[in-house]
Amino acid sequence: MSALPPPALAHVCDLTVDLAPIRDMGQGRAGDRRIFQIIGGTVTGPRLNGRILNLGADWQTIWPSGVAELDTRYAIETEDGVTIEIRNYGYRHGPAEVIAAIAAGEEVDPSRYYMRTQARLEAGDARYDWVNRTLFVGTGARRHGRVLVSLFAVE
Repeated sequence: MSALPPPALAHVCDLTVDLAPIRDMGQGRAGDRRIFQIIGGTVTGPRLNGRILNLGADWQTIWPSGVAELDTRYAIETEDGVTIEIRNYGYRHGPAEVIAAIAAGEEVDPSRYYMRTQARLEAGDARYDWVNRTLFVGTGARRHGRVLVSLFAVE
């Protein structure tokens, strides 16, 4: 049996997700818990364009190892008025001094840390049915007051 080819990735869009200030929940069962309310943003790219709605949140758990478990749920409104739900799950980690700089609001080169996600999108409009049957992965960066994610379809 021959080896199966690896999947290709196709750029879908770039998300700029605006965040409210952190709400620290304190220590939970699995680590330090934090909530970042999602208050807006933009969606630009070859396959999706629009805005991020002022609803949803990133429910984070910081594990004792320092890994940030990212668990987000929010919505996109496309430029033609369709609402698409996005659930994005992933991890962010890196050297302690890099993570501390990010936490302090400093601009840090995203190549200095790992921030990757897997996303599930859902739409009820037939024009966007392709998102209901496509797997998505993302690469991200944390900025002061926002998160950047480049989203790719796994083909």
